Amino acid sequence: MTDPITELPHVVITGAAGALGRAVAQHFLAQGARLALIDHHADRLTEVFPGLDNSQHLLLAGNVTSPSEMADLSGQALKAFGRIDALVHIAGGFEMGESTHALSRASWDRMMNLNAWSFVAVTQAVLPSMIERGAGRIVAVTAKVAARGLPAMAAYIASKSALQRLVEAMAAEAAPHGVAVNSVAPSVLDTPANRQAMPDANPAEWVSTSVAAQTIAFLASPAAAALHGQHLTLDT
Repeated sequence: MTDPITELPHVVITGAAGALGRAVAQHFLAQGARLALIDHHADRLTEVFPGLDNSQHLLLAGNVTSPSEMADLSGQALKAFGRIDALVHIAGGFEMGESTHALSRASWDRMMNLNAWSFVAVTQAVLPSMIERGAGRIVAVTAKVAARGLPAMAAYIASKSALQRLVEAMAAEAAPHGVAVNSVAPSVLDTPANRQAMPDANPAEWVSTSVAAQTIAFLASPAAAALHGQHLTLDT
């Protein structure tokens, strides 16, 4: 049976205006894909993707932690494209925090909301149409550090670990319906924000956004049809 995703793909990308989102979008554009690019601010999208808001592609502003907003944006993408072949969920957040014993509820909720709940909010808007069609790929961005705790990163690591468990659970639920759910788990991505935050580090030891984009595209391709609930660690 021919995998429907062998056709030119229709891809939804969250966090599209960020450094990794831009790299992923450019990679799929080079493959001829039609894109629905989601970010929190409309002006940021138009700045990063000038001229891309046309009949072929969609620039959509919305809050990835809001199920109602994600349902609306997913509906717009389905109306424009007819189907969604792949969802790449990049949107999330990072912050250093307090010691674990001094962790504030606000910090905990912020990280859990951005990194774990957002995956639920976005996928519940997209996955049903994939299940109905019997095909689809969902790729989340988790983190290498999700494997173990580190000082002053308790809330962030817990939220990325929770995201990995969500990916694994959804993968088991969706696989019988022809939908593969996986994640990439980078160490440190080479982005302008990380270079500014860590000026004394060596970016040569980090993962380029181009390499990460290629790995994400692999997971969204027919070649990854046998991968379910996997977290591909990206490191140098």
